[in-house]
Amino acid sequence: MKYIGIMFVVIGLLTSQSAISEGQQLTPEQEQYLVAAKKIWNSLDRQQGNITIPNGVATLNVPESFYYLSPKDSETILVEVWGNPPGAGQDSLGMLFPSYSTPFDADSWGVTIEYEEDGYVSDENADEIDYDELLSQMKAGTRESSKQRVEQGYEPIELVGWASKPFYDKESHKLHWAKEVKFGTQTTNTLNYNIRVLGRKGVLILNFIAGMNQKEIIDSNIDTVLALAEFNQGSRYEDFNPSIDKVAAYGIGALVAGSVIAKTGLLAAALIFIKKFGVLIVIGVGALIGKLFKRKKA
Repeated sequence: MKYIGIMFVVIGLLTSQSAISEGQQLTPEQEQYLVAAKKIWNSLDRQQGNITIPNGVATLNVPESFYYLSPKDSETILVEVWGNPPGAGQDSLGMLFPSYSTPFDADSWGVTIEYEEDGYVSDENADEIDYDELLSQMKAGTRESSKQRVEQGYEPIELVGWASKPFYDKESHKLHWAKEVKFGTQTTNTLNYNIRVLGRKGVLILNFIAGMNQKEIIDSNIDTVLALAEFNQGSRYEDFNPSIDKVAAYGIGALVAGSVIAKTGLLAAALIFIKKFGVLIVIGVGALIGKLFKRKKA
């Protein structure tokens, strides 16, 4: 396994003259945030190359344009940096980020990775699904999940609609689609782009977490992400043995709806996360992040 070196250089002291010279006097709260951000960034183990995911059923071939974070590091980003509820990343098998950015950037985006071993998902009726009707059902499910979030003290969620209609490739057994989601009173909606890779005993789940204004760049990276995840020999879709293998109780349509919603609610099922920085955000601090991390262009 190949490890990336430090791609972003930490520059200057947190209260250096370079930060103040641009007219920004750091407040104690901003200083505290930047110290925490630097500590987290330095603790992350950023990886590239062939990476076997923790459960061993699949391999990620991570190119130089991305880096992979372990489940532990991903939990740190999802909860401590992006402000999600504790346990939001408990099922995570890791995350992917573009090499030119950090999770602290205002325009950051990432891909979460999970695996559901519910059995072999038949694609027999994939061409017969009415995705407009399915969207109506998903909106209703989202409204119910949103009520639970509000009761827990978090912003409500609204499923606005498709950002990209579902598409299933029968040759690669890969499914992808995108939803537009609105959190509370936020003026910029969230893009929830989903990929499902079907396997012998379950489904590999890859979800993009980004803003709607980033759809163009996500679209340009879809093919790369689709290609980097493959099941290992013996766990591939074509390795299915009907005599001994379990068949999932749901099909392609339920994968899109979130098989899911009935089990764990939209937050866990669709991995729609609160971004950016949760309660840690400080007015003006976004402009100072560049003082800590110099980006290396891809």
